[in-house]
Amino acid sequence: MNTHSSATAIPALRVRDLRKTYGNGVQALRGVSLDVAPGDFFALLGPNGAGKSTMIGIVSSLVNLGAGSVEVFGVDMAGRRRDAMRLIGLVPQEINFNLFEKPFDILVNYAGFYGIPRQEARGRAEEELRRAYLWDKAHLMSRTLSGGMKRRLMIARAMMTRPRLLILDEPTAGVDIEIRRGMWRDLREINAAGSTIILTTHYLEEAESLCRNLAIINHGEIVEQGPMRSLLAKLDVEGFLLDIDGALPAALPVIEGVALVAADANTLDLDMPRSMNLNRVFAALDRSGIRVRSMRTKSNRLEELFVRMTGEREREA
Repeated sequence: MNTHSSATAIPALRVRDLRKTYGNGVQALRGVSLDVAPGDFFALLGPNGAGKSTMIGIVSSLVNLGAGSVEVFGVDMAGRRRDAMRLIGLVPQEINFNLFEKPFDILVNYAGFYGIPRQEARGRAEEELRRAYLWDKAHLMSRTLSGGMKRRLMIARAMMTRPRLLILDEPTAGVDIEIRRGMWRDLREINAAGSTIILTTHYLEEAESLCRNLAIINHGEIVEQGPMRSLLAKLDVEGFLLDIDGALPAALPVIEGVALVAADANTLDLDMPRSMNLNRVFAALDRSGIRVRSMRTKSNRLEELFVRMTGEREREA
């Protein structure tokens, strides 16, 4: 686990009272404040239109700041924009490199925009392409790369400047689970090497797997933030999928405080209070002639938290 953060360290990102209203009157951000510790792997979550993209755009200097302040490792974005931007690497959601360029040239040319000498850039390009498992594609046209390879090339390009803060906007959108998990491995390595990472994603299991802290934004406001484990612990219900030996009976037993439904002919979907003893549930199933062969935890805890927090904000509005 990365140990770079500390309570007294200058935040990798400090956002204070960030506000943004677009010309059509839409308030995208309504006073957002948060800190991201150095070395953290931080998730920024929220539904479409919540304000995630606007916030990322302001932090990465692609969207003009309405009001408030942004500091990157203590460097004020308003007063020292160029210095702040040198600390940031951005991986946008859309593929935005020249598909008729070779990956090696894309990386070297990108480094040139930041004043990195060409010889050094060539060395870095090889290093990053190898890390992204793309070295064998270095001199092919980028349009021939698969979707997952293009995503990895975007990350490799962002890493050419050795950013202290790497911002990833939906980096695994549209790629299959095998490629996604490979990218998770790469991002963990980047984080372990010292880069702070901020991730926006709609794959909530991705955030739960990768991130140590998170903030949930809805209607332009932060509705919850804190350590991932602490926020998940707020949920008083946990869920399991039970694989059953043989077919389920037509009528399932009624167990007080437990939601029990058939996911399919051989699987039970179980939700129960965290305080309940699971053996009590197993005993009740056993009395009904249901034999549990194996059990696995449902990976929807973060989704439940997300729905709860955004739902509470809807009721308050």
